[in-house]
Amino acid sequence: MSILEEVGAGVITGDKVIKVFEHAQAHGYAIPAINVTSSSTANAAMEAAKGLNSPIILQVSNGGSAFFAGKGISNTNQAVREGVQSCVGVCQ
Repeated sequence: MSILEEVGAGVITGDKVIKVFEHAQAHGYAIPAINVTSSSTANAAMEAAKGLNSPIILQVSNGGSAFFAGKGISNTNQAVREGVQSCVGVCQ
């Protein structure tokens, strides 16, 4: 059984994340963290992961989140929250 069959596709949290990390460690593979700065880069990363039937981590930085969320958001923790919400929105 693949890990995606166990935890499902899409945004996962909590115990499911730990299960994915444990599966990767037990089977000797890494899970890439892709730094996304827009819906285009998020979609490209997810399409690649889907094509490979592989889990990925969508990573956002303060600056990337501010860019993702729009010019009205300053480069602060608010930008990170907005960027994460944007990534989750793109994933669903």
